[in-house]
Amino acid sequence: MDEALEKSAMRKIYLRLLPFLVFSYILAYIDRINVSFAGLTMRGDLKMSAAAFGFAAGTFYWGYFLFEVPSNIIMEKVGARVWIARIMITWGIIAGLTALVIGSNSFAIVRFFLGVAEAGFFPGIVLYFTYWFPAHHHARIVSGFLLGLPIAVALGAPISTALLGLDGLLGLRGWQVMYIAEAIPTVLVGIVTLFVLTDRPEQASFLTPEEKSWLSAKLTSERRAKESVRTFSLWQGMFDRKVLLLALNYLGIVTASLGMLIFIPQIIKSLGSFSNMTVGWLTMIPYVCGGIAMVIWGRISDRMHERRWNLLVACIVSTAGLVLAGMTMGTWWALVGMSIAAVGFYGSKGPFWAMPSMFLTGTAAAAAIAWINSIGNLGGFFGPWYVGVMKDATGSFAGGLYGLALLGLISSLVCAFFLHIPNHTAILPAVVASAAD
Repeated sequence: MDEALEKSAMRKIYLRLLPFLVFSYILAYIDRINVSFAGLTMRGDLKMSAAAFGFAAGTFYWGYFLFEVPSNIIMEKVGARVWIARIMITWGIIAGLTALVIGSNSFAIVRFFLGVAEAGFFPGIVLYFTYWFPAHHHARIVSGFLLGLPIAVALGAPISTALLGLDGLLGLRGWQVMYIAEAIPTVLVGIVTLFVLTDRPEQASFLTPEEKSWLSAKLTSERRAKESVRTFSLWQGMFDRKVLLLALNYLGIVTASLGMLIFIPQIIKSLGSFSNMTVGWLTMIPYVCGGIAMVIWGRISDRMHERRWNLLVACIVSTAGLVLAGMTMGTWWALVGMSIAAVGFYGSKGPFWAMPSMFLTGTAAAAAIAWINSIGNLGGFFGPWYVGVMKDATGSFAGGLYGLALLGLISSLVCAFFLHIPNHTAILPAVVASAAD
């Protein structure tokens, strides 16, 4: 009976939540990474060096860092429906305002406030999933949601470069047209979010009473299993040793990933005399590879009921890909290397984000997930800045990629030697039996 209820309830929840949230993430992430395509023409128009461009683009992550934890705590209090809608609407508005920047300083300021507006979106969704999905679904649901990331790049690449070609439309530069056109759908979907999302399973009209009862009992038993080992306060959750190690691992992954991401179009452009549209299509290749790897790796991790070693292998793959790209810079093998790196980066997502909920619940989980993500996403500032500095200093992107590979290696070592997190839901039957007594 429970198996039939689980199958029925999970099918309905997957179909109800996942497609809409993936679509939201696609739109939202396009507003974040379209800066990498804008850089093809924006740098020349505003006379920015590679280092200044990387620095300004990366200030997004300082706003993200400062407001991530407060945002997730607010969402825990007011509910996901209203808060996620707020994030998307304000984020879309500020993304459109990027079209008004006139130099590196104004560009950095707008990017900072874009990070403030977006803070809490991704960790908020990860937390939201814990309200709806039992533990053995976590890697695949996070991987399914994060599929929006490579899809955003794959779709955003040709769309963004096509919009860049509309230079002169309404008296605007192509990159200005791109920022405005890609911001409008995010605002509209943010409004729609108010009518689509449901805060908790108990409020879900699309579930039967039996399905709600089964899901509530399942999630409650898992929460008791984790809390029987230890109950964390908000501050204990944020500064627990395991949380800080997860944050350190994620910092290395994100620094390497976004350091590569922001400059992929410019790296590809350096391989030959390609049009911006061709660059856009070629940029899709690493992220198509990454998207496929993410879905497959998430399913494998769930079926194995294992997170740590799956994460380790993904970190090693990303490191190897970056080394290959650096060694072969200026040839097509560099694109192969970046594709391998993308497989590792995105393959790590499912196993990694299934780990915090293995030992955290409630407000502690909300704060810790946001804390991990905010620390990790500081890499979005340091990665592009470092790669830009190395490009200006050496005339090549190779040195920057080697540095990113070193960070991938550090993440691998953290995972291999320190990141042991017992799965407390493994003791679930005993806890349930004890509670019944």
